[in-house]
Amino acid sequence: MEKIRIDKWLWAARFFKTRSLATDEVQRGRVQMEQRDIKPSREVQVGDTVTLWQGQVQRTVVVKGISGQRGSAPVAQQLYDETAESLTKRAQEAERRRLSPEPAASIEHGRPTKRDRRNLEKGWNDRWSASLD
Repeated sequence: MEKIRIDKWLWAARFFKTRSLATDEVQRGRVQMEQRDIKPSREVQVGDTVTLWQGQVQRTVVVKGISGQRGSAPVAQQLYDETAESLTKRAQEAERRRLSPEPAASIEHGRPTKRDRRNLEKGWNDRWSASLD
């Protein structure tokens, strides 16, 4: 087996949980070969460079092996090599996300309860306008 469809290879390499998810991602343009958009039927062979996005994470891998069957994770990791540039970029992006967390995640108690909302609104009854008198 020298060539295989890209959607089947992405599924076998465990980038996506199902083959239909891999097909959808390729059709949406989130998978590229040699920096060009492709179709799910595009054949991949050893030595090709594949760029894919998983959420906000971009990965660039070089195809080392071809398999049409989905195996265990250690076997799947032998099908590709991630480039050093991609690894450093992913590490920098993870560090950036760690240092600047999502603003909504800083809310400790979640939504205010009915009692909390009433307490917040008590101060607005006397002066409901922001204009100066």
